[in-house]
Amino acid sequence: QVQLVESVGGSVQSGGSLRLSCTVSGRTFMGWFRQAPGRGRVIVAAISWSGRNTYYADSVQGRFTISRDNAKNTVYLQMNNLKPEDTAVYYCAAGNYRGSYYYTSNEQEYDYWGQGTQVTVSS
Repeated sequence: QVQLVESVGGSVQSGGSLRLSCTVSGRTFMGWFRQAPGRGRVIVAAISWSGRNTYYADSVQGRFTISRDNAKNTVYLQMNNLKPEDTAVYYCAAGNYRGSYYYTSNEQEYDYWGQGTQVTVSS
């Protein structure tokens, strides 16, 4: 059974930065999703097991970076130049291993989910 533990989010002003982390047991591809108030959950970024393949939603491209350190069983989401519209509950998610380079933006392909952490960006 894969277990995910997310770091605590936080509150920052517009233009600020935050880094989220997620510890994961097991060999998985990973993703970060977010859910803003009154909206559905959407993909933010995804990464393969090897870390060599990544995906970013258009809304965060160039501002967010997903990475992983498999020696530490940890996946990171570095968020720079944050905007008020980035305010949401952020979830890390893991999918069962499908090869070193597999990654996906499809929420349905993820098997395990973290508890979610609040990120608030004020203007």
